Amino acid sequence: MTTKSVFISFDYDNDNDLRGNLVAQARRPDSPFSITDWSVNEPFDENWREKVRNLIDRADLTIVICGVHTHQAKGVEAEVTMVQQAGKPYFLLKGRRDRTCTRPKSAPKRKRIHPWTWPTLKEIIANPK
Repeated sequence: MTTKSVFISFDYDNDNDLRGNLVAQARRPDSPFSITDWSVNEPFDENWREKVRNLIDRADLTIVICGVHTHQAKGVEAEVTMVQQAGKPYFLLKGRRDRTCTRPKSAPKRKRIHPWTWPTLKEIIANPK
């Protein structure tokens, strides 16, 4: 199995715990992905954008963790736009099972938010769209 490099996009203010959960899953011995990039928690300026673009360019794909307030997260919105501009694969992952999770404004409505299960993660990472 080939391990893919993943960039994680998430709402830093509200979903940092979810990022930690995904990082823990990446450490599993049977994980098809590794987290080589960390979100940049800096002011939104050109320097921030440049750093994020570089991280996205180096990753094979991006996982966008969707939480309750993701639709309001400007950083996630900008990161998804950069992923789209780079033509890189990405998918949306439902971060909270018991809550209504929202998509970033820059993600098209036709893009499905996938349930966060280990089989789903493995399948989508093996065959990103």
